[in-house]
Amino acid sequence: MASKLTPIGDKILVKRLEAESKTKGGIVLPDSAKEKPKEGRVIAVGEGRLVKSQRVPFSVKKNDRILFTSYAGTEVKVDGEEYLIMSEDDVLAVIE
Repeated sequence: MASKLTPIGDKILVKRLEAESKTKGGIVLPDSAKEKPKEGRVIAVGEGRLVKSQRVPFSVKKNDRILFTSYAGTEVKVDGEEYLIMSEDDVLAVIE
């Protein structure tokens, strides 16, 4: 688990969801042809953005499934698991 990573400020920690291994037509895709998914699950959130010496709460929370921009965040690897650390500004939507 990412218990060793705690985002600070307005950053969030995201676990990218798995890429689709088949097309809608049933063609199996090799790893090199898979597009990195732009969906993930929020693992942890920082304290919030500091505005005029007050913290603004996040719009997302732990365990939210989110959609984010293509080049969002910084990829990090901890204990063999890959995560993204990104700004809340990179989040486009929460998937219900």
